[in-house]
Amino acid sequence: MRPRLARSRLVLVPGEPAGIGPELCVWIAQRTHTARILVLADPDTLLQAARALGLPLRLLDPGGDAGPGELALLPLRQVAPTVFGQPDAANARGVIDALLLGARRCLDGQADALVTGPVHKAAINAAGIAYSGTTELLAAQAQCDVVMMLASVASTRDPQRPPLRVALATTHLPLRDVPAAITREGLARTLCILDSDLRSRFGIAQPRIAVLGLNPHAGEQGYLGREEIEIITPTLDALRNAGMQLIGPLPADTAFLPRHLAACDAVLAMYHDQGLPVLKHAGFEEAVNITLGLPYPRVAVDHGTALELAGSGRADPSSLLHAIAVATAMAQPPD
Repeated sequence: MRPRLARSRLVLVPGEPAGIGPELCVWIAQRTHTARILVLADPDTLLQAARALGLPLRLLDPGGDAGPGELALLPLRQVAPTVFGQPDAANARGVIDALLLGARRCLDGQADALVTGPVHKAAINAAGIAYSGTTELLAAQAQCDVVMMLASVASTRDPQRPPLRVALATTHLPLRDVPAAITREGLARTLCILDSDLRSRFGIAQPRIAVLGLNPHAGEQGYLGREEIEIITPTLDALRNAGMQLIGPLPADTAFLPRHLAACDAVLAMYHDQGLPVLKHAGFEEAVNITLGLPYPRVAVDHGTALELAGSGRADPSSLLHAIAVATAMAQPPD
């Protein structure tokens, strides 16, 4: 049995300073959390967000034990002042550095999990930084293969609805590039990471994974595409022979019916918009983005920067609260 940690140590990176990330941090500062949370951000931006919301905020030293209305902060000064709703490319390097520093603290054992807010891809790329997503950024830093998985948590609106986990075989690719990216080796690697983390991070002894086909009707026996016949099915058969419990390939248009979801612990979609619209429709405010395969848990909010809401006080902190709760649980490995 692995020893339980006294209190999980989370690093929280708000993301794009002109978006809703800073005010979400102010919202969560009003709560009591079981984990110790260290925020990596510009103090002026956090205080500016607190003033916009009319909420109290006291910033503590990095080792501080924050209570309601307080945040422990490692200050990272921005190049340009924050104007809510207007990203400035001058601050893009600071956003990337904060993500890498937060991850580095996890890699070095100074923190147990990383929680990230929304970033603005266009602002980062406008600064001349090649960036496709935080998942890919953290994978390159840790030099490991990763899998993106979005998960809905227990619903407050529908307590009977089971959690839904959707992982991706490919992430941020143009649709025309997806078929070439689906290979036997890559698919097997993804399924092995998914199976391993469902066991180690979620305590599922024998994960059941439903795998979607790439083409409509899962290829219709080759009439609508041969990827299922030539790539997906042979890969699943080989992994089944190795002991994995895999279902599919399934037609994506019916795979999310309740009776099918009841028979699995996670769904693997072939591309981003094949599986994630279903999950977000099921509970957008109650979903989080989890990076599997890293040496540490990383959980992100499942929404964007919402520039039109920044500084207005209308942003919903639910996804960040769920991300903190999931990261706290993942930082305490199952017995």
